[in-house]
Amino acid sequence: MEATPVLAAVDCDTSFGRVLGPLGRVFTRPTFETFRALVVGMVCQVGECTVTGMLTAAGMSTSWHHSRAHRLFSRASWCLDELGLGVMSLIVSTLLQPGEAVRVVIDDTLFRRSGRRVAHAFWQHDGSANAPGAVGFGNNFVVLGVLVDLPFMTRPVCLPVLFRLYKKEGPARSELASRLVWIVSSFLGCDRRIEVVADAAYACERFAKLPQRASFVSRLRSNAALHRLTPPRTGKRGRPRTKGSRLPTLADIARDRRRRWRTITVSRYGRCETLQVLALTCLWYKVFKQRPVRVVLLREIGSTKPFDFALVATDTSETIEQVIERYAERWAIEVAFRDAKQTTGVGEARNRTALAVERTVPFGMLVQSLVTIWYAHSGHSTAVVAARRRLAPWYDQKTEPSWLDMLATLRWQLIADRFRALPHPAVDHAEIHDPAWVLELIAS
Repeated sequence: MEATPVLAAVDCDTSFGRVLGPLGRVFTRPTFETFRALVVGMVCQVGECTVTGMLTAAGMSTSWHHSRAHRLFSRASWCLDELGLGVMSLIVSTLLQPGEAVRVVIDDTLFRRSGRRVAHAFWQHDGSANAPGAVGFGNNFVVLGVLVDLPFMTRPVCLPVLFRLYKKEGPARSELASRLVWIVSSFLGCDRRIEVVADAAYACERFAKLPQRASFVSRLRSNAALHRLTPPRTGKRGRPRTKGSRLPTLADIARDRRRRWRTITVSRYGRCETLQVLALTCLWYKVFKQRPVRVVLLREIGSTKPFDFALVATDTSETIEQVIERYAERWAIEVAFRDAKQTTGVGEARNRTALAVERTVPFGMLVQSLVTIWYAHSGHSTAVVAARRRLAPWYDQKTEPSWLDMLATLRWQLIADRFRALPHPAVDHAEIHDPAWVLELIAS
């Protein structure tokens, strides 16, 4: 049977089709066709990204009944973790060097919903709200993303791959997050190290039981009870000590004149900064028991506080600069959340059943990761940024593509792939932006 135009745009001969192809093993053949169509629909949808909106943007609203699109999320037999690990396999094999450590970042975010019948939706903290202590009604997802360095970007990019819906009566967010790290560890095997970074909400006992080859960096609470390293055995009868004497509070440690602060320069948040730092190796017994940790206190130049914030790292062999820069990379997942909600349209679907709610938001964020993978291999061109600067000349400092630039480039490529005769070569960026070329396609 002849392929529909939208499926022809993502077959094995097209650049985006080659990205989606390896994911076919997760689905049955009919379900994979629906999956590919809705991926195209989400990429091309400029309005609300509801399920039917994606179907319409894919150009399949008159060919398929809308129940086929809804069935992909509500009843079709496929595993979300297998799909996420399939995307991770693409990331590891195409965007990381052999043997390179896999950097993962963990956080949770709230997708606001309305309606009493939305599964697992309830009032909870909304970290994206402007007001402190703000709450919102919706679904909260714990997300694990992989950090990658792209040659055309000066900052790391977060590609979400694994997800867990936080349920009111279910496990805590930190427990869900630790399970995701174990899934990644089992998938990668013993070939690669795992470097985990998260905010202070995940610095708890559950992350003391991570795989042995996984290291962890997080922000340290200011009231953390720290101890000196475990003293050597005395040889006397009785149970040996498991921790040294209690250390002063972090503020008292920072004020201690016997400790020497250092001035260093680090690269974080896209710029070089000079900071004062103080590091010590100790035990955070309540969380990591007898595993030594490195605590780093940071203070801005000219700050009147004892310290501005503190970091904790389980890998004591890392330098102070590495610990600070690793934690700064955590911000990439916040950028991914912003792009997902404000540009991609993730969270705009209105389905309410339990399985559909658990799948729809992760589907959208996985599409975001797939688009980035495609752009890194087939879509990037210096003409992308140049064209953007011609349209908005006031952005004279723009030197790298944004997420919207990546999305728009793929939209143009899909237009070309849908109308060109197959097989066809890759379409030049300048060609697909030529109005005469577009009119020629429409006329043909």
